[in-house]
Amino acid sequence: MKTSIDSLPSSMIRSAHPLDTPAIERLLTAADLPLSGLTDALPGMVVAESGGAIVGTAALEVRGNNALLRSVAVAPEWRSRGLGRALVARAIADAEARGLDAVYLLTTSAERYFPSFGFRPTTRGAVPRELQTTAEFNGACPDSAVVMCRDCGVTEAPARASIAPS
Repeated sequence: MKTSIDSLPSSMIRSAHPLDTPAIERLLTAADLPLSGLTDALPGMVVAESGGAIVGTAALEVRGNNALLRSVAVAPEWRSRGLGRALVARAIADAEARGLDAVYLLTTSAERYFPSFGFRPTTRGAVPRELQTTAEFNGACPDSAVVMCRDCGVTEAPARASIAPS
């Protein structure tokens, strides 16, 4: 029987600890995500734990007033239960609580997933310089990866203005 994330205790998601690194690396490797720069991201990483095992991760690599959302992965047996959504939401909430300006990400496979969190496509040139120095922007992710941005404090895409005839 699948358990939905709604029925799990909130304590399932917690801040990562250095001792979690081997389990995080296994999860990221299984998801074909880069390990390069993981040490830099660990202070901003959250993990989901079940039965003593790390079953999900998401990290904010903070540089200046912005952050890079990276290392979002969920174990196969925990997918389609809302765990990835809970991890991303937690990372965004952490960014907002810190007063960051924006969160950026690179993706090769989830460009249709992240707009539901308020992310929109952007260009590499629009990314703040301090984030362009991260491992993900310097070879860990391919140049073909889609770059996305979310301004902090934005909960949904702005409504389009309409002009009604008078």
